[in-house]
Amino acid sequence: MLKKWEKLPDCMRVPEVRPYWEALRKKRFQLLIKRIFDLACALILFVLLLLPMAVIAILIKADSKGTVLYRQERVTAWGKHFRIHKFRTMVSGADRLGSAVTVGNDSRITKIGSGLRRFRLDELPQLIDVIKGDMSFVGTRPEAVKYVERYLPEYNATLLMPAGITSEASIRYKDEDKLLDAAEDVDNVYVEQVLPAKMKWNLDSVKNFNFFKDILTMIRTVFAVLGKKYS
Repeated sequence: MLKKWEKLPDCMRVPEVRPYWEALRKKRFQLLIKRIFDLACALILFVLLLLPMAVIAILIKADSKGTVLYRQERVTAWGKHFRIHKFRTMVSGADRLGSAVTVGNDSRITKIGSGLRRFRLDELPQLIDVIKGDMSFVGTRPEAVKYVERYLPEYNATLLMPAGITSEASIRYKDEDKLLDAAEDVDNVYVEQVLPAKMKWNLDSVKNFNFFKDILTMIRTVFAVLGKKYS
């Protein structure tokens, strides 16, 4: 579950990443348990949620033109590119109409999409990505390629583990779209202000990874979706 140091991509085989790799090397058994847990839970949830997801798919098609799923290229462990599975919450072709991140009151969001985002139901298809091994339940949220290309060397430590559906950073910045609402240059504000703040949480989660802490993060995510605020 953890590549040898010499097998890492060049961008990750740097002094800034080494301490994080060393910390994870001591927890290889927990990483194995994490993968087993992810696979088992994702398979069970996918079966249980198949009918609700089918209903959501019908609502999306009835609400606006376009595909049911949104498939954008993202980056996960070892710098691997993959196409994430999400329910489409924006108008078709939204990527060509604005930034890769969403701002508050984004005009591209559909009526159904707004409700899906509020309760994070648009993330349900990512169970497919967890089953495939491209994602985990808990881990750094997968960024768009153009943002990863602007990573500081230390940020690449987050690519030592699969990207996640949720994380401590995403819990505390679940309303980041509102933070970006007033920005004139959304991409620059995200990279220079929001991303560094989130990375503090992400990097801490990698260096201090613990499987049971992941479980607590999943529980906190449920409460955050229900409205609990975490600072």
